[in-house]
Amino acid sequence: MSYAYFDCFSGISGDMVLGALVDLGLGIEELSRELSTLDLEPFRIEASEVQSYGLRATKVDVVVPDSVLVRTFANIRDLIGSSGLPEPVKAMSLEIFMRLAKAEAVIHSKPVDQVHFHEVGAVDSIVDIVGAAYGVHALGISEVFSSPLPMGHGMIKTAHGSLPVPAPAVLEILEDTPTYGRGIPTEIVTPTGAAVLKTLATGFGNAPAMRIEKTGYGAGTKDIGVPNLLRVILGEALDFPAEAEELACIISTNIDDMNPEFYDYVMERLFAVGAQDVWLTPIQMKKTRPGTIVNVLCSPKDAGALKRVLLEETSTFGLRTMNVMKKAIERELIEVETPWGSVSVKVGRESNHVTSISPEFSDCARIAGEFGIPIKEVFMRAQALARDKLE
Repeated sequence: MSYAYFDCFSGISGDMVLGALVDLGLGIEELSRELSTLDLEPFRIEASEVQSYGLRATKVDVVVPDSVLVRTFANIRDLIGSSGLPEPVKAMSLEIFMRLAKAEAVIHSKPVDQVHFHEVGAVDSIVDIVGAAYGVHALGISEVFSSPLPMGHGMIKTAHGSLPVPAPAVLEILEDTPTYGRGIPTEIVTPTGAAVLKTLATGFGNAPAMRIEKTGYGAGTKDIGVPNLLRVILGEALDFPAEAEELACIISTNIDDMNPEFYDYVMERLFAVGAQDVWLTPIQMKKTRPGTIVNVLCSPKDAGALKRVLLEETSTFGLRTMNVMKKAIERELIEVETPWGSVSVKVGRESNHVTSISPEFSDCARIAGEFGIPIKEVFMRAQALARDKLE
């Protein structure tokens, strides 16, 4: 199987997708020949090598006449259905346009078949969308994955007037899709780019496990202050799972004026509202005062509640938040029978290999207290029994 990973570090648009696919080896002559079976106004596809902040990429332009027809979804459905394109390409193209039509229907409160495509109904946008579907088919890409999508901000001029960025259609299309703010004051994810990727991609996140074969760069048109490129990585699928990582937050604050007896209570409160871990780090602060950093690891969805606990229950005047990637290995609890009683043991695995064996402290402490033996003896015996049981 051949995987494609869309690394959308500067967003995505239809021409960027087409440029990246051409950069990967999709032939312009072949693409032009296949798309000529669409009953469109005369057009031609041009590809050129460009530089964006020092990085080489392929820029694809669709040259069309000045007069542009406004098409409905029904028009485009008939246009694609009557073409000579391969059936998988027709199906994929129609699915992309259907996604766009449904988004526009919701925004403008119209039936899907009556939705008027303005920018997206133009020849260049039709070529971008159908060309993307044909490129994936022609390059033999079995499955598409994507990074989370960055979002710009500001206003953009459209056929409907000035609209906020991200455009309403983009937000409708990307419902349930991971996104983040990029701080760029213009549109960097277009409705066409959003619809293409939302239709093609089976997942958004880290790159899948694959043996990299080739990388293609497709260039956008605007100067956005950073490389305006889409990177598509093509590779052979591998039969082992990729690193299982998830986005997490670390909330931190420095404290030097709080009763240290409060820390135990604060930690209990933090765990009660969703903290995955809490740890204290001793530091020396201004005027040589001893202080403590309170660190909280959590899921982004729990960060708000945890910040409230820190602000309410400690003497802090401010917090720091940092996004990190967290990798957790597989774990399970097993029971072992020691000469003094049962002990729970936590077993950690990575790629089906046992990497850690850790008896539960509370069980070991209880047995040590009841039988008057060193806790380290209980711990080592339970660990050895667990290792024998696993083998």
